[in-house]
Amino acid sequence: MHDHENQREEEQPEIVAHNTRLGLGLFAVYLALYIGFVVLSTYFPAIMATRPFGGLNLAIIYGFSLIANALILAVIYLRNCRHAVEET
Repeated sequence: MHDHENQREEEQPEIVAHNTRLGLGLFAVYLALYIGFVVLSTYFPAIMATRPFGGLNLAIIYGFSLIANALILAVIYLRNCRHAVEET
């Protein structure tokens, strides 16, 4: 008894492939942001010590933005995965 209308996502290779590509793409975006943080911190500490907004240094602002971007990218991933499931 195999009901094709109630297939789970893991059983649909096109959805799994879509979600994998999307996840890897978003991971690449986050990795680029993180590498930027590490490079600035390692090679340009004077830039990270600057205080562009409200007395907080750039290292703190960049660090918190990494956390916020991780959450934003997770929401983008979840929304796009949901659309892929709904379209099939």
